[in-house]
Amino acid sequence: MMKNRATAIVKGAAVLLMLVFFHACTENVDTSARYVFTEKTILDYLSSHDCYSEYTRLLAAVPAGPYSTTKVGQLLSARGHYTVFAPTNEAIYAYLDTLVADSVIDYPSWEAFTDSADLDSIRKVIVLNSIIDSGDDGQGLETSDFPEISGREFVLSNMNDRKLSTYYTDNPNDILINGWYPVDSINRDIRLLNGYVHQMKGVIAPHTITAATYLAKIVREKREGFLVTARVIEACGLMDTLNCWRDEAYETLYQQGIIQDLPNINLLGFADSGMAYAPRHRLIGFTIFAEPDSFWRSQGFDPEDPDLLAKLQQWVLDQQLISMDDKFTLDDNYSSPDNLLNLWITYHILPMRIPSDKLVIHHNESRFSINKPYSLGMFAEELYTSMGRRRLLKIYESRESEGVFLNRFPELDCGRRGTGGELRCDEDKVGCRVDRESRNAVLSDIINCCIYPIDKPLAYTDDVRDNLHRQRLRIDGLGMLPESITNDIRKKSSSQQRYQQVYIPKQSIYQYFNDMWMNDDCNMVYFNAYAYTWPGKNGDEMKAVGRYEVTYRLPPVPRRGIYELRYAIIATDRRGVAQIYFGDNFNKLNVAGIPMDWTIPPQNHITAWEADTNDDDYNAEIDKRMRNNGYMNGDKSNCVLGDPNNSLREYTWAMRRILLRQYMDPDKTYYIRMKSIIDSDAKEFYMDYIELCPKEVFDNPERPEDIW
Repeated sequence: MMKNRATAIVKGAAVLLMLVFFHACTENVDTSARYVFTEKTILDYLSSHDCYSEYTRLLAAVPAGPYSTTKVGQLLSARGHYTVFAPTNEAIYAYLDTLVADSVIDYPSWEAFTDSADLDSIRKVIVLNSIIDSGDDGQGLETSDFPEISGREFVLSNMNDRKLSTYYTDNPNDILINGWYPVDSINRDIRLLNGYVHQMKGVIAPHTITAATYLAKIVREKREGFLVTARVIEACGLMDTLNCWRDEAYETLYQQGIIQDLPNINLLGFADSGMAYAPRHRLIGFTIFAEPDSFWRSQGFDPEDPDLLAKLQQWVLDQQLISMDDKFTLDDNYSSPDNLLNLWITYHILPMRIPSDKLVIHHNESRFSINKPYSLGMFAEELYTSMGRRRLLKIYESRESEGVFLNRFPELDCGRRGTGGELRCDEDKVGCRVDRESRNAVLSDIINCCIYPIDKPLAYTDDVRDNLHRQRLRIDGLGMLPESITNDIRKKSSSQQRYQQVYIPKQSIYQYFNDMWMNDDCNMVYFNAYAYTWPGKNGDEMKAVGRYEVTYRLPPVPRRGIYELRYAIIATDRRGVAQIYFGDNFNKLNVAGIPMDWTIPPQNHITAWEADTNDDDYNAEIDKRMRNNGYMNGDKSNCVLGDPNNSLREYTWAMRRILLRQYMDPDKTYYIRMKSIIDSDAKEFYMDYIELCPKEVFDNPERPEDIW
């Protein structure tokens, strides 16, 4: 829902009262607020208005970083590209009142702080949460640059490393930061020499609480909304896990300078140049998809019922909201990973924090343009591994679906002359709609988690497993690494160098990704390639140079059976040659076929590639010939920034290598290892996406596998 439609998103008496209160505090700093003050810096402007006197004093007192002597006010007096949500004096006084109500201080005054550390902390909350630094390559943000859809986050974090989001009301002039903090309707978009100022009628102070703290409070206060989910999660012993939010060991290594950036990557053999920046943090995150209490009441459950857990477990069993092929117990030992209720609820949780605009990543799919991000092309989907017993969860969105869905399985127009769009979707295959627009979605109040309401029960049923087993499972390389999206690495919508080239620290210093291992004889860089005209799924890729040996933990398969494991390639002469190893014993992986040569172009006689013609029968024969040689053409669904005439199928250097065909078991964990076998330190390892394709798809005599 876009702000220019004045969509009603934020409702309720609490918000209305808040708006009335803050309206009473309005100071009309400058009724010509949209005039341009190109000769004034932000600090000049704030200092010239008495209503910001408290804020400017704080700017002079708060350092720009934990080890910096430079004050934030000094930054705002110099050149730069800042967005400042500047609270008025009244807003700061009102914030001090809330600290009294929370028993942080005894009375609303700076003199009430008896501990200097507490005082410094509150100053930082007010200042660092109010400023977004767009860096040298960016620009300050006026309101027209804010996220257009309620609940969506700004691309860049604020100076406190927190993401802010925007919400909109019936009034087209109302903008609420994080849903609670109003931007003044007059004194906004004040353009200055080094950015923009927006007057705030409240102090932006996001809660620094974990999912565990949030859910425990729901249980303690018997708060309506997600009480059933919270009680089940608590009973299943998941609170300790959901309390984790930052890897403090990594934090220490980064702050001590042990984890460093990687300069001059071109000198190491990468095709690109410049600095690759190490992640500043290693955050831990979660995403919870939850049936709201209103749903449970419609099913006859009382969220406060003392016998809720036993009744709910029986209901899950009666409704067969689990795969009946799974082994499970039905006792009250809910913390056991084999307990039915535990198996059911952990499928609702992903071990990564996914913001609302990244539930499904849109970039290179056919008929999509990043210049029109709200006008979707063909479908896009993500396949992630759930918490608890490892199971696949599909997140899907298309133009026809009109929203994000979990485990949706429509019939698609994927013939050789098709569009890739949805033709129809049977009622039993629609899946769960994810609510990411309303205030019921908890997106800003929890530091390590997003909670999304869903409209029907989510479960890893036999039907879900069967439907997954009937489709080709295309999985992004970064999608296999939960830390990449939790830490805002994967496909960040920014052209800044820091986010375009991300250096993954050597494993001997620290293993950043839990599901990827690499030796120290290589340097690994993630290339975001935002807005680049690069081919591939989402246009991004993982690359390494050196005598690399890289291992991935693969996602689980849905059913027992024969699968093809395929590897996507964009071949260039800068790539290397790797021997592939595969198996379920990490320390004893088996050789998987002949080495994979990333340098072979499709035109090479080894692959038997030919460009498509107008004769589909002939094209199908070429596809068969390539498969006989262990190769497949590039997929038709991904293009070069949405150019429908330049899909990977037409792209002359794109293909998929069939690594193996093997029986696989959903109860086993499999690994793939790529080891360089050439005598060079400058040839690249490359990862875009893999495919796990069941025999029912690649060897179906009635319905051949599509080219998409």
